[in-house]
Amino acid sequence: MPSALVTGATGLVGSHVVARLLADGWSVRALVRARVPEPRGVEQRVGDVLDPAAFASAAAGVDVVFHAAAAITPRGGWEAFRRLNVDGTRNAVDAAVASRARLVHVSSVAVYGSGGRYAAGGGKTSEDTPLGPLPERAYYARSKRESEQIVLDAHRAGRVWSTALRPDVIYGPRDRQFVPRLARLLDRGFAPVIGGGVTTLAVVHAANVADGVVRAATNTAAGGRAFNLANDFDVTVAEFFRLAAEGLGRRVRLVNIPLPVARSLFRAVRIGARLLTGGRSSVVSNSSLGFVTRDNPFTSERARRELGWSPSVHPSRGVPDAFRWWRAHRAASDASS
Repeated sequence: MPSALVTGATGLVGSHVVARLLADGWSVRALVRARVPEPRGVEQRVGDVLDPAAFASAAAGVDVVFHAAAAITPRGGWEAFRRLNVDGTRNAVDAAVASRARLVHVSSVAVYGSGGRYAAGGGKTSEDTPLGPLPERAYYARSKRESEQIVLDAHRAGRVWSTALRPDVIYGPRDRQFVPRLARLLDRGFAPVIGGGVTTLAVVHAANVADGVVRAATNTAAGGRAFNLANDFDVTVAEFFRLAAEGLGRRVRLVNIPLPVARSLFRAVRIGARLLTGGRSSVVSNSSLGFVTRDNPFTSERARRELGWSPSVHPSRGVPDAFRWWRAHRAASDASS
């Protein structure tokens, strides 16, 4: 029976990785900051990814370390992102080296940057797409690129067998980021769609990400390589909203906004945000408008071809289920998001 340590096991990706490993018959250990009642059948080790000794102790004797813990929206600027995402990943490498385990790192398509993800000539963004410069304030993207580089450099140096997986926006049960924000919008009974909502969203279901993550761990040829897990199935903005409304159990009217009007509103919101914050921050970014007005720019063909990634959770089932979960756990989800 193969054994694994999962960090971020109570989060969206980590919890689905745990469920997949248990279903496949793995012995699973989780590094958690405090004991939790779930998931059942998992050995819990209390510790922190920022504590090298606790991390190494938790990883001792396992075959694979799945590193899914990450800061997504912390307060504290670059330092908050750097500590958990970069230092935590460095500790993951050291723990895997000490235990002679494989290391599977959950990275992100954020490494491509908000502009670099749209390939020249309209082609799809693949793992061969060059990584361009990142803005100084792109804290999450910078931290994910740096942490991924640490992992792949360690493999190239012969310190550890490692691989990196790059999902885009992840949704599913136990999502405390994307689904709650969209659910609160749709809960009003109407939602804006730009240009008819016909563009495909850069989203992927957490269970499908977990499938790719576990496949990578058991594929020796995946060592030293990165894989996009960024388009399990095409789903348009309008389709996603309708399926979300189904899960919420309510009728939602989609209000079409022409793209030129949306661009003008977007510019006005950005200007207003800069004025209100003295130019320090903005409530929206350039990628926000692109997310809903441009087709999913990524290809995951490498994962399909080399890992045999074959996603099984279709949006027609996955989207309503994710929003039903939010509806059932709304108070707890809102408190933690």
